[in-house]
Amino acid sequence: MIVVSLVRSNPEQEIGFLRDLRRLNVVITRAKRKLILIGDSETLRTDKAYRNLINYVQSQGHYLKMNPETIKTK
Repeated sequence: MIVVSLVRSNPEQEIGFLRDLRRLNVVITRAKRKLILIGDSETLRTDKAYRNLINYVQSQGHYLKMNPETIKTK
């Protein structure tokens, strides 16, 4: 199992270093059984490759949207 943080959340919706799609390629091709991606989908969707990935994951029924209000912090 591989867990990857793609969290690039900012008001400008810039994905920064994630724009280098070689990073995404490595993440996707290394997972053998399970891949868990964590990120701000609104920011990631500004890039076509990530938008396509998110749409695909949603179409397969494997997308889970977290509600920030349900996350309890101390």
